[in-house]
Amino acid sequence: MEQALSDAFKWLAAGLAIGLGALGPGLGIGILGYGAMQALGRNPEARGPIMTNMILAIAFAEAVAIYALIIAIILAMVA
Repeated sequence: MEQALSDAFKWLAAGLAIGLGALGPGLGIGILGYGAMQALGRNPEARGPIMTNMILAIAFAEAVAIYALIIAIILAMVA
C-alpha cells in the first residue's frame, strides 16, 4: 500500500512538472506569434528582423519546456 501511494505521488509530480512547465512557454509562444503578426501587419517591410527575433524568442521559450520535460522524466524514473 505504501509503495502504491509513493508511485502515485511520483507520477503526479511528474505530470504536474511537465503540465505546468509547458503551460508558460505555450502561452508565451502564442503571445509572441500574435505580436509578430501584428508587427508584420503594421510594417511588412521589417519582415526579416521581426521573424528573426520571433524565432529566437520562441527557441528560448521552448527551452524552458524542454527543461520541464527533463525534470518530469527524472521524477518519473526515481524510485
